[in-house]
Amino acid sequence: MNYFLHISVLLEIYILLALSANQKVGLSGLLTLAQAVFYGVGAYVTAIIITKLGFSYWLALPVALLTCVLAALVFSFIAGKVRDLYFSLATLAIQIIFFSVVYNWVSITNGPYGIAGISSPEILGFKINTPGSFALFGGVWVICVVLFYVWFLKTPLCRMIQATRDDQIAVLSLGKDPNYYKRVSIIISAVIAGVAGTLYATYATYIDPSSFTLDESILILSIVLIGGAGGIIGPISGALIYILLPEALKFMQMPDSVAANMRMIIFGLLLVLIVRFKPKGIFGKYLIQ
Repeated sequence: MNYFLHISVLLEIYILLALSANQKVGLSGLLTLAQAVFYGVGAYVTAIIITKLGFSYWLALPVALLTCVLAALVFSFIAGKVRDLYFSLATLAIQIIFFSVVYNWVSITNGPYGIAGISSPEILGFKINTPGSFALFGGVWVICVVLFYVWFLKTPLCRMIQATRDDQIAVLSLGKDPNYYKRVSIIISAVIAGVAGTLYATYATYIDPSSFTLDESILILSIVLIGGAGGIIGPISGALIYILLPEALKFMQMPDSVAANMRMIIFGLLLVLIVRFKPKGIFGKYLIQ
């Protein structure tokens, strides 16, 4: 039972990451290769505040999210200066810089050794330190984010964000600033990814730079590509495929070492087939270009 609850927690984290990436990629049309940066910022700030300063999760959470907002402002500045492929290349550079910082700033991040001993959240004296309690805790976060998007996708602000994605010239002709809507979208994306980072840090109780690499950013983007960008169901379905695919392979009675490699092979083939036959993804509303 604990194993299935563990899978549930991982699924919840990746649903949040997929929804956060969809905010930038699907709603704003900003093809980012650095979503793991916000994920890592949320995790590292939470871990540092809890382990080095002795604060609780609920004090670390707002600081982590505020730091993600500051990082998002850097992203939004880049988004206002470059577009399309050049924006993607700029985010690639930021991803590499972030990994280099957390890997080499040993006095703060403990470098490649990572940060251990991250305490779990508490609510009214109840410690969330079991797979079951954490699955419930993560599920509440997922429900809150999904409900937010159910509301947000119907708002005029979201429509302007999508209009900026589709035709910036038309937005300018209305007297609106496209960079403002990009900034808002990037901040929302950063906050959701930061929440996923805080959940991961407190659930694993240990983090290191290997969890926030370029590979992780590409994986998050791939999840959105497979599920489909621009809506709610697409990113969630992509996360379901990525997390539950290894469990399906277990019924094929493969050795663990082979199953791990087969998961990535099948995931890659699935991505190729979807790009070929359903370029918008399984439930996509927007074609990522």
